[in-house]
Amino acid sequence: MTSGFKTFLLRGNLVDMAVGIVIGIAFGTLVTAFVKDLITPLIAALFGKPDFSGLTFTINNSKFSYGDFINVVIAFLIIAVVMYFFVVVPYARLRARFEPAPVPAPEMKECPRCLSNIPAHATRCLFCTADL
Repeated sequence: MTSGFKTFLLRGNLVDMAVGIVIGIAFGTLVTAFVKDLITPLIAALFGKPDFSGLTFTINNSKFSYGDFINVVIAFLIIAVVMYFFVVVPYARLRARFEPAPVPAPEMKECPRCLSNIPAHATRCLFCTADL
């Protein structure tokens, strides 16, 4: 039983996935710091608000911190743009280059006798055996 578990843990796909998750978390932390320390102050310099995380409003003694949400949305957009342009687009180009061309569907025609679809170059109907 333990040898099966050991085989499962040491399987290549599981290790690759774990490495990808750790790198993804580290990249998310890096982007969050980038937004908090560089992008937010840059936007603040343009619009005059020094820190988004302090933006709040209150309704019935409930405090809503929408400034933190703005920071998270900016971080998400940066991660999405990076993932799209540095992972999805290159992968799609690589896949298009090495993927075989799609095989065109054969031309079909309708049998005048039984109205079945048959290949356009057929001389006899596959279904009713009528000469065409």
